[in-house]
Amino acid sequence: MSIYVGNLSYEVTSEDIAEVFSEYGEIERVYLPTDRETGRVRGFAFVEMRQESDEAAAIEALDGAEWMNRVLKVNPAKPRENKPRSSRGDWGKNRNFSGRY
Repeated sequence: MSIYVGNLSYEVTSEDIAEVFSEYGEIERVYLPTDRETGRVRGFAFVEMRQESDEAAAIEALDGAEWMNRVLKVNPAKPRENKPRSSRGDWGKNRNFSGRY
């Protein structure tokens, strides 16, 4: 299982997150997505812990907690949806595009 951590400060680091979650058990991985263009943290992260019981304890303790002047949203991460990529022929749909150049 993976934990979703939302409403994070834009100044947070992976090390900061690992430090907080390590109070509840052993951390396997922290993933802190950044914006491709700016490199800035996007305000959420994913944490994986070795034991599911540790993850449950972290979720229970940290959801709604205030940290770095933010109220955290902490819950089990939802599986990533596999969205089909649109083909070139779908580009004009719903965009009032006639297909002419």
